[in-house]
Amino acid sequence: MGRVYLTTAIDYANGDPHLGHAFEKVGADAIARYRRLQGDEVWFLLGMDEHGQKVAQTAADEGIAPEALAERVAGAFRTMWARLGISYDQFIRTTSETHRTAVRELIERIFERNPDDFYERAYEGYYCVGCEAFKQGAEIVDGKCVLHPTRTLEWVRERNWFFRLSRYQESLIDLIEGNAEFLQPESRRNEILAFLRQGLEDISASRSRFSWGVPFPRPTSDGEQQTTYVWFDALPNYWTATRFAESRAEWPAQLHVIGKDITRFHTVIWPAMLMAAGLPLPERVWAHGFVYFKGERFSKSAGTRLDLSDAVGRFGPDAFRYFLLREIPWDADGSFTWERFEERYTSDLADGLGNLASRALAMLAKYREGVVPAAGEGPSLDAAGRGAVAAYVEAMDAFDLRGGADAAWTLVSAANLFVQQTAPWALAKAGREPELDSVLASVAAALCRLAILTSPFMPTKAQELWEALGQAGRVESAGIRTALDPALAGARTRKPENLFPRPATT
Repeated sequence: MGRVYLTTAIDYANGDPHLGHAFEKVGADAIARYRRLQGDEVWFLLGMDEHGQKVAQTAADEGIAPEALAERVAGAFRTMWARLGISYDQFIRTTSETHRTAVRELIERIFERNPDDFYERAYEGYYCVGCEAFKQGAEIVDGKCVLHPTRTLEWVRERNWFFRLSRYQESLIDLIEGNAEFLQPESRRNEILAFLRQGLEDISASRSRFSWGVPFPRPTSDGEQQTTYVWFDALPNYWTATRFAESRAEWPAQLHVIGKDITRFHTVIWPAMLMAAGLPLPERVWAHGFVYFKGERFSKSAGTRLDLSDAVGRFGPDAFRYFLLREIPWDADGSFTWERFEERYTSDLADGLGNLASRALAMLAKYREGVVPAAGEGPSLDAAGRGAVAAYVEAMDAFDLRGGADAAWTLVSAANLFVQQTAPWALAKAGREPELDSVLASVAAALCRLAILTSPFMPTKAQELWEALGQAGRVESAGIRTALDPALAGARTRKPENLFPRPATT
């Protein structure tokens, strides 16, 4: 059994959860659930980034205190993650006192170990509130941030504490060049190496005339008490989470799951901070792509949006989870459309897995009073089943979530074809009982395998199928070993309600 400390990006507390948030959390949850199937001890962290100018401005626009906004938004996120079955172990909030104390401790560690890494400097430049970051030439197009083209950049002049990021340029290049697994997928790794080779500039570590955040541990030389820059507050959450009394997280994390737009923060600034503090680095960072809606990036300000609750409610949380991970590549960008969602639901779930489960369990009830017979000599799906499990494991170990779903559905297709070709109803009519036993046992074993393989993608429906097969306990406790060699002979099955009803036609 291994130990896996897995994290996602913490979400800004300035608006409700959207499809991009859901894609990241569902993907990370699938990884967490898969690692549990492999017997690993998983600690899964997510949470809220509740400080910063963006949150303060949103609260001011609504005429409420930042604390009230953060409380409301955190509640909305937790409600949605519960609806989607996100199996997190810890929900961190940067407004918690434990986090605030630990952030200051981390900064003090840097002061103590590398006193020259923080220094005072007057600075002026364009600041994007959407990114909570200063922007430079290539990141500005037509006077706007390339990631937030509807926001007006602010020209900021301040004297702040700065972090000597430039000192760590060669160490970061050595890290990423020498360890291909540290940053994945490869496209992101290449981007960051190109960025590093252009040269690093030192970055602000505090903000003046702004109070919604963690107080910077030390005043400036003129006695001003400043606020910790939001990324020096947010990034440490993965480490500060280990300081909570209820946490079983152990630093370093095995995997940070983030969006590609914040890769630089997590693979340049964050490891440099840890190096400066004398702390271990996370083992791996996975930067997934964007989910577009009909080819356009989601933007509340630009009016490109989709109601997440409507999307989840269309065919249910499990179907929504499956669609995201089967349709959207985990290592690149993808697009959501209502038409494609319905097509995928109908073909893969209603006509695919749902139809297979309904037919197989109905035949077990009709021909064997619901009891799975022992497999004898005759037609078998075992080779196809073992092959699907092997392909699934290979894909999931490589964080190829779509590949993992593809592997499972090769077995769905093989099993449906097997039923058509062996025609159990004809075997029953002809009195060919040993062959019928072999067919029914083989299809039941395929369903058992599928309940296990689909559980990271569709945990609730997988559990329903598991129980319909007469299996006790939680499907995630069965493990990959059971998928390789399911033993169902004698199990008493029942036909569940239709797992995936066909959409109503209009």
